[in-house]
Amino acid sequence: MPEIYGINFDGEVTPLMVRDAMIRCFYDAHCADTGLEGDQESNRVYCRDTVVKAFHDAGEDFDHPTKTGIIKAMSQLREFSKNFRDPSIIEKHAAQISQLVERIK
Repeated sequence: MPEIYGINFDGEVTPLMVRDAMIRCFYDAHCADTGLEGDQESNRVYCRDTVVKAFHDAGEDFDHPTKTGIIKAMSQLREFSKNFRDPSIIEKHAAQISQLVERIK
């Protein structure tokens, strides 16, 4: 069964699940893909805060995400990431989240 960030493609996919996957995704892109060392918990908090800010900057509700809100927040994260990450890393992770967004019912 295909799975992305803990979300199984054969099961239900909700906006909350995808929002949480975005945080894991941003953490992977920020830390794992770049080899960033440091306090993992601090990096997780930073990544969560960055995703919260992306929702806020997009005019969307982090606590009650919608499919549209996720797409807008993802766009904010892509723009933010362009300043720090290789475009191939950004596109890889954006494509993964897009696959999840398409499965939201």
